[in-house]
Amino acid sequence: MIDFRSDTVTQQTEQMRQAMLTAKVGDDVYLGDPTVVELEELIAEILNKEAALFVPSGTFSNQLAIMTHTNRGEEIIVEAGAHIKKYEVGATAALSGVNLHTIKGTNGKMALDELEQGIRADDIHYPKTSLICLENAFSGRALDTEYMKDVYKIAKKHDLNLHLDGARLFNACVALKIDPQEMSKYADTISICLSKGLCSPVGSLLVGPSEFIKKARKYRKMLGGGMRQVGFLAAAGIISLKEMRFRLEEDHRNAKYLAEQLNKIASIEVDFSRLDISMVFIKITHPKTKELATLLKEKDILIGGYADELRITCHNDISRENINYLISCLKEILV
Repeated sequence: MIDFRSDTVTQQTEQMRQAMLTAKVGDDVYLGDPTVVELEELIAEILNKEAALFVPSGTFSNQLAIMTHTNRGEEIIVEAGAHIKKYEVGATAALSGVNLHTIKGTNGKMALDELEQGIRADDIHYPKTSLICLENAFSGRALDTEYMKDVYKIAKKHDLNLHLDGARLFNACVALKIDPQEMSKYADTISICLSKGLCSPVGSLLVGPSEFIKKARKYRKMLGGGMRQVGFLAAAGIISLKEMRFRLEEDHRNAKYLAEQLNKIASIEVDFSRLDISMVFIKITHPKTKELATLLKEKDILIGGYADELRITCHNDISRENINYLISCLKEILV
């Protein structure tokens, strides 16, 4: 099957498989796994932060950050369409007992004046605002660092922390043509996914100050994230950071090529405003739209999406030949 559903479906490279097979491991709960230590030190160096923590998933990392930053009954500010709000199963309320103050943004950006107005005054009737969350990349768009800098200034003005859901941070940095440290300096803590376009089988990293990570490590254990000989997985993550992040531009080029070819099909509308990274968002006006996924599956192609649009994703396992085959199948079906 040619799988365009997400960059989470990437298969591991042969180099990753060999590294996992031969990894030196220990008990990570006892801080005794050398491969995990190497991975955590590597991401901390890349992002110029003090420390990092290896966790099972991006949702785990985001929710662990929120739990560590906040106290029960407090409130965090987040964009209304953000992953933390829409796709993490209501974990913020269930795990941390924290309210979400959502602000509808434009292309992932909350208006600065509305954001600042959303910070609660010190009043007995109000929950305390304790955290601002951003997401970069956001639904196919890379948020520029000037905007992040402005939000960070507001956070510090009000003595708040800023957490960055950077699941696809390296995609955003490639799109903006900046070093990751140019982005990381405008966030107190950052979540990075290794299991998306970076091709690791499992895992995310939570990065931030040493004392914060020490506290988060204890909460990780509380939530069942103490993973023992997890160096077998961390070995793949090291290759993700040392090598796979440097090939993301190829995925971005393939996505732009795919968008151009899709745009030539009359019944397909491509959202070119969300084409910063490796994803192409489309809408289809054709009688076969509802059965399209089934028809493509019969041709060994998998696609995914949402209620009103499709998302087609390029990644390490998608070639130009695969893209051309998808286009030919769509032309055949959408006649």
